[in-house]
Amino acid sequence: MAMGLFRVCLVVVTAIVNHPLLFPRENATVPESEEEIIRKMQAHHEKLQLEQLRLEEEVARLAAEKESLARAEEQGQRPDAHSAWDLWSTLCMILFLAIEVWRQDYQDAPLPECLGGDEDELPALGGSRLQGLALPDMATLARFHERCIRSATADAARTREFMEGFVDDLLEALRSLGSRDTDMEMEDFVGVGSMYENWHVDRPLLCHLFVPFTPPESYRFHPELWCSSRSVPLDLQGYGQIKVARADGDPLGCVCGKTKLGEDMLCLLHGKSDREQSSDSSGGGHVEDLLCSRESPYLDTMQVMKWFQVALTRAWHRIAHKYEFDLAFGQLDTPGSLKIKFRSGKYMPFILTPVIQYEDSDLYFVSHLPKEPCGGTPASSTDWLLSFAVYERQFLRSKAKALPEGACHLSCLQIASFLLSKQSRLTGPSALSKYHLKTALLHLLLSRRAADWQAAQLDTRLQELLRFLEKSLLEKKLCHFFVGNRKVPETLGLPEAIRRAEPLNLFRPFVLQRTLYRRTLDSFYEMLRNAPALISEYSLHLPSDHASLSPKSVVS
Repeated sequence: MAMGLFRVCLVVVTAIVNHPLLFPRENATVPESEEEIIRKMQAHHEKLQLEQLRLEEEVARLAAEKESLARAEEQGQRPDAHSAWDLWSTLCMILFLAIEVWRQDYQDAPLPECLGGDEDELPALGGSRLQGLALPDMATLARFHERCIRSATADAARTREFMEGFVDDLLEALRSLGSRDTDMEMEDFVGVGSMYENWHVDRPLLCHLFVPFTPPESYRFHPELWCSSRSVPLDLQGYGQIKVARADGDPLGCVCGKTKLGEDMLCLLHGKSDREQSSDSSGGGHVEDLLCSRESPYLDTMQVMKWFQVALTRAWHRIAHKYEFDLAFGQLDTPGSLKIKFRSGKYMPFILTPVIQYEDSDLYFVSHLPKEPCGGTPASSTDWLLSFAVYERQFLRSKAKALPEGACHLSCLQIASFLLSKQSRLTGPSALSKYHLKTALLHLLLSRRAADWQAAQLDTRLQELLRFLEKSLLEKKLCHFFVGNRKVPETLGLPEAIRRAEPLNLFRPFVLQRTLYRRTLDSFYEMLRNAPALISEYSLHLPSDHASLSPKSVVS
């Protein structure tokens, strides 16, 4: 009797193991369509009905065996043979249960290469594709880098020198037009980005310059980080706000009511209607816009960009007679994008971005056009992106001093950046950016020994960089290099609030946007497939778009 009950329990346990609520096959964090859910529920319902029928048959068989045992005992027969049969039945049921559990684990377990991902999101991954990637040998990579990248950026130093001289002249003209008592003050520019980190690969060469500015004497900027006391959504981590206040602490004080401003001067706190009233009473000029968001003491990025563009236009008109070229605004979706247009038809783009320094650090709040954050609420124009560009340049420079001569770290980044640029031209841009490539390299530089970056290990380090990026994509997690990273050397002088902050996941949008994630992953793997042929082709034939372009000189 006891053995029979034990076998019944085994059957019940087997049915429970197969129940979908105990071992779900899908990731419950990702919503599915109603049709898919209904189909799977029907399949599980049919499976449970089969288990119920099997259980009923087993109970009926046990009842028949019980009756036969009772008759055998009455007749004085020994149940040894029947006990042996019960033992073998029990062993078979245990074996069946073990096989059933193993089958569940085998089918439901994710692929080792797909950590953090869903099977329905990666239908084509039968294994790690990067493991089968055969990059060109060291000689081909070296020839490719020399002919296609180094030759294309040989005039980078001359381009920087020309651009810095022109921007110096432009900012000096801008300063001469303002008053320290009533207008913003422009400080010296700061060169950032790939051109100043020596890994630029695209043509034409593009200089990116930060232009820090400070408020008039009567005002103070009070930057607020997202990791401070204020609570912000996850999509706005990495942003901050700039609060504008009077230096004397009077929140209602305004310089436009006490000083006569020029016609192009913008009030920091008052809107158009308020300023018009002040102008009528004081005889001042007309104000077109404001620098703070309406009904808010926080600095507005869009208003700042409008003010900056107006100021640059006035400054250029003052010095245009000295040059043989024209200056025009460039891409509309890139704040501060400018373009020098020569009479020959050639041009030189560059970016001037007004920024605000965070306290005494090398962090800068960058003005930007508001956009929809991935999977979040619309960004406010009072949210300023926090840039670590200066710290990134300093870290690369400090690491270069400790690496072997002719280290391959920048060559790896240049080749990966080149492949990403070519892939973007083939299939359109994806959510994977060159900043993600640089972030991956910074993590590897911090974890690898200096001797591992010798020039002879270019192919090995490039393979490792691509593997690291693949792993990050599959896990949907790429941590910001500086935010919350206590391994960053303290000698860089990173603010303590940034070091103590929670790590910032740059791939967080992939968790919420499955279509974006799939498109980005497909583009990445297609880039890997095209890499060997692309590198081999470009190492033999140098395209015309990589021809050297030299900047024009200034007319004296």
